Amino acid sequence: MALSHGRSLTGDGKTLASGGADNTVRLYDLETGQSRILGKHDMAVKTIRFVDQNQSICATGSWDKTVKYWDCRTNQQMTSVAMPDKVLSMDYWNGLLTVGTADRKISLFNMNNPYQPARTVDSMLKMQTRVVSNFTTGGGFAVGSIEGRVSIQYANQKDENGNFSFKCHRDGPPGSKESTVYAVNAISFHPIHGTFSTAGSDGSFTFWDKDSKQKLKSFPKMGNSIACTAFNRTGSIFAYALSYDWHRGYEGSIQGQKNTIMLHACQESDVKPRKK
Repeated sequence: MALSHGRSLTGDGKTLASGGADNTVRLYDLETGQSRILGKHDMAVKTIRFVDQNQSICATGSWDKTVKYWDCRTNQQMTSVAMPDKVLSMDYWNGLLTVGTADRKISLFNMNNPYQPARTVDSMLKMQTRVVSNFTTGGGFAVGSIEGRVSIQYANQKDENGNFSFKCHRDGPPGSKESTVYAVNAISFHPIHGTFSTAGSDGSFTFWDKDSKQKLKSFPKMGNSIACTAFNRTGSIFAYALSYDWHRGYEGSIQGQKNTIMLHACQESDVKPRKK
């Protein structure tokens, strides 16, 4: 089977949706171990999210420049929506599907009308989008890029004066104009507090508070790139995957280096918001 690019787990933890470089979308029943093919794209499937309360409809984003919706009960494609460019990242929360594409465009879908974007905006960042992640408090999303920066952006135009961006995942003396810059590969919002994590090619992760614009806690480098992250339902555990992300090309790949999933027990003081 081809390397998986996208995956999403239902809220009950029983079904996993996966897509990969073989262009195929699959569903896995984690209780029985059985799998079935849900459908296909014309190019690699980059990202998947379940987008309804019953966890029966999933959206898939592909390098073929489409977002497709699938009915998991009937194995039928519901519709296909053309996007401006290759889909690189996608996230869903409480009716808002946020799609980041290769041309730095961010398309916002309201699930009351999922067949066309409600708005399409530009990323505040200058370089290619690596990840988009929706606030778990609603109303907006974060964007991470290959330039070692993150932007906080609000979905409604009336709230856009609250947008801002900041640097992260860089090596160099404080205040120095010269530093080594790493891609921001993953952003995950805490399900209870609304704070968030960033993780990158440098192999480290950091917790942040967007409302007070503060860093909460940084953690040491883990010896390999962090490819993706997630909090559990209560926010007590932070999971992250160590896997080479090819940011240095094939020359940076170390033969025999293992892909590893790590679990970090979150301290309340590390993820709880602070006063402004």
